[in-house]
Amino acid sequence: MSKLSGFPEFLPADRNAELIVLDHLRSVFELHGFASVETRAVETMEQLTRKGEIDKEVYTVRRLHAAEGETVDVLGLHFDLTVPFARYVVENAGKLEFPFRRYQIQKVWRGERPQQGRFREFTQADIDIVAKDELAFHFDVEIAQVMAEALSGLPVPPLTLQVSNRKVLEGFYLGLGLAEPTAVMQVVDKLDKVPADKIAELLRTDAGLTPEQATACLALADIRTADTSFVERVRALGVDHPMLDQGLDELAQVVAACGGIDGVEIVADLRIARGLDYYTGTVFETRMAGHEHLGSICSGGRYDQLASDGRSTYPGVGISLGVSRLLVPLVAGGLTADRSVPSAVLVALVDEDGRADSNAVAQQLRSRGISTEVAASAQKFGKQIRYAERRGIPYVWFPATADGAHQVKDIRSGDQADADLDVWTPPNIDLRPRIKEQNA
Repeated sequence: MSKLSGFPEFLPADRNAELIVLDHLRSVFELHGFASVETRAVETMEQLTRKGEIDKEVYTVRRLHAAEGETVDVLGLHFDLTVPFARYVVENAGKLEFPFRRYQIQKVWRGERPQQGRFREFTQADIDIVAKDELAFHFDVEIAQVMAEALSGLPVPPLTLQVSNRKVLEGFYLGLGLAEPTAVMQVVDKLDKVPADKIAELLRTDAGLTPEQATACLALADIRTADTSFVERVRALGVDHPMLDQGLDELAQVVAACGGIDGVEIVADLRIARGLDYYTGTVFETRMAGHEHLGSICSGGRYDQLASDGRSTYPGVGISLGVSRLLVPLVAGGLTADRSVPSAVLVALVDEDGRADSNAVAQQLRSRGISTEVAASAQKFGKQIRYAERRGIPYVWFPATADGAHQVKDIRSGDQADADLDVWTPPNIDLRPRIKEQNA
């Protein structure tokens, strides 16, 4: 049977590693007061395509036995979580308290060619803060801080959170006298994939810049600092504009507020523009050390026109983590959990006649929150221990016999001792699967 590309699947231990990551993300998001939202998997094609020409990426949905006259695809699977969230906000605005803080962890689908870091089905984890009519800038800072905190607790290589601001770029371009700043941004945003000399040529031929203007735009894009010294470097380029001033102030606030987070370096990078037109201020991209070829694994920004119902506008700021893009290459490189099952204890089976007793022991352990299973068959104890070992279950419980007490064995150390069924519990560290040490 051939494997279907673009739809990643994990073995049980690897799936446990993914669940650990997802639980960590949920925990951090909820600690900061973000409410969980789940939207439907399908949206109307009108909703999915209203922000641009992405119809070739959408998987359409049609019933196998369509009703008579049904020939047009009117529904499609969502390709991100932002478009359905915008619809959700408008439909439920009267029932939501603004500013509304939401996190959403779901599957999404895109009909693109599978390759490294790109899948047809994948998991995203988004956080957004949305307001009604006006959203204070301090939420841009908070979104960056929350996601940086969430990223810092993940079992992944060092990450670089690159931050920029569309107002810096647009204000700089306007200060240069350019009439179409967006066209320039779309060219500059290709710098990670296209050599600088080619970008300079495109700025002249496609965006209509003079050689001097193109040189100034590339000089701006070359500024990259891990502190607020980027402000002086931009000023040294000699361009002035009120929007540039506002953008520099906002970007400096984000960079200053997010420094000092373990495992995540915050960098002001003025080549980051984000290609989507709806971003209006702060923008984010994230690179993972050793996996830069994947591109950004966590991106987002501010959008002052997220959604509108004709009476009110709902501006927002958000950031999206590509969980699958992050984890699939790491799992392929050895990232996994220390066991393939949630069980912390395997209750041994003396013989089939004693299965009821073993089941009773297991149920009593479960009643105290200890994940427990009973041996599949009454093999020799050595084979039952190896059964637990293959699954990573750390403890084997031997039920009491007529002339002895209950005993529990830590199969990692070999230690075995009497145990009181009413009070025994494993250390907290053993209650759930954990990420396996990479050098183990």
